[in-house]
Amino acid sequence: MHLTAVFQKVTEGYIGFVEELPGANTQAATLEEARANLAEAVELVLEANRTLAEEAIEGKEVIREKMPLPAA
Repeated sequence: MHLTAVFQKVTEGYIGFVEELPGANTQAATLEEARANLAEAVELVLEANRTLAEEAIEGKEVIREKMPLPAA
């Protein structure tokens, strides 16, 4: 599996986002900076989503398991 990073050149440098992950976006002066920032944004979005999920299921009986994703 992979995610799709999209970068656009703008006057100030570059903006970027991940098509499959709403909320993962960034901006930077260079493309290399934008790539690094976007990788960090993905980590932060996933971490925030995990925290929200844990809060939502706290005290509830759930089944938690790893979900393999097909290679793309």
